[in-house]
Amino acid sequence: MHIDTMRWIDRTLGKPACWFLSMEYRVMRMLGLKRPNTRDERKNFLFIELAEMGSSVLSYSAMAKVKELYPKANLYFLTFERNRNAAELFDIIPKQNILTVRDTGMFALSWDLLKFMFKSRNIPIDVVFDLELFSRVGAVVSYLSGARDMVGFYRYYNEGLYKGTFQTHKVWYNAHQHMSKNFLSLVYALEAPEGEVPLPKKVIPDSDIIYYKLPQDKALQQRVFGKLQKKNPSIKHDSKIVLLTPDASALLPLRKWPWLHYVALTKMILKHPHVFVVITGVGSDKETAQAIARAAKSERVIDFTGETSLKELIALYQISTALVANDSGGPHFASLTEIPILVFFGPETPELYKPLSKKLTVFYSGMACSPCVSAANHRKSPCKDNLCLQVITAKSVYEEVKRYL
Repeated sequence: MHIDTMRWIDRTLGKPACWFLSMEYRVMRMLGLKRPNTRDERKNFLFIELAEMGSSVLSYSAMAKVKELYPKANLYFLTFERNRNAAELFDIIPKQNILTVRDTGMFALSWDLLKFMFKSRNIPIDVVFDLELFSRVGAVVSYLSGARDMVGFYRYYNEGLYKGTFQTHKVWYNAHQHMSKNFLSLVYALEAPEGEVPLPKKVIPDSDIIYYKLPQDKALQQRVFGKLQKKNPSIKHDSKIVLLTPDASALLPLRKWPWLHYVALTKMILKHPHVFVVITGVGSDKETAQAIARAAKSERVIDFTGETSLKELIALYQISTALVANDSGGPHFASLTEIPILVFFGPETPELYKPLSKKLTVFYSGMACSPCVSAANHRKSPCKDNLCLQVITAKSVYEEVKRYL
């Protein structure tokens, strides 16, 4: 489903749906029904993160905090079917507890949400955390889950951003705090004293942020390296591998550093004779990857777009020297490994969404118009010319990359 179609559904159908559910919830509460859970009644916890794969990585600390506060908690995760493999990376959620809905069309989405409603009530879900910021679809799904504790971000006196009033724990969204801490705020809201507004009145320490790393699978790493050797037999185990991810999510193509900048950077990197440049991405990114490879005019550039599963991509990160990428899901998944990450920000701010890595370099020009996308505009910008990224030179990026070569 196209992103603009999703925005239209969220705006046109989501607003009245949230209003109707809010009225129903008010009546139910007046009748003494749908009371919030006591602490001891909270056993099954559901996290909703439908669209963005990268945000699932940023939510790990919140999931771990639930297990710390509620040791017997059963965790569930709801996402789009296309993102299931991202949720399966985390051992904190049993694979059978990953629930999915399709976003291939309105009928498929509606049918899957109906099935989800029955399944979640059969579990039953006690607490739902809506990680979707101000998406009405996420709010509606929270209500459909049947959970008596519905925790989500709430607008309070902000104009717009209406997503109903049925949340039992209304959390203040802090646009000046990293998303991992915003997600932790949802968990801490459950522990807040009754009547506290806005939630939660708590300093969230940096120590609460978990820099989670995936274990290494040597057999999978060797298999991925074998794929690279089939592309270019000259690559050896002692070769340096610099990964480039020149495309960005279809949700926000404005986040792309210009492909000609990637060409210039590639040529600088290739001055080091022992280095190979591998271009990664999904199959639809192949046109850009091939254009960069042609312009670089070197056999040491390997187009690897569409060649890996997510787990194979993780293995590739684990055997590579550095990653240069746009703000997208890739750098967040790379943060699950020890690879140095160099990432570009412009339309979005690193203050909120930088990957959780100790080996991170952020390129951000800080123009007056940047960031131009946010939760307040549902990540839709009028910008057609991303100068905030164009002004970041290939030379400045190379100076950082060469430290690892």
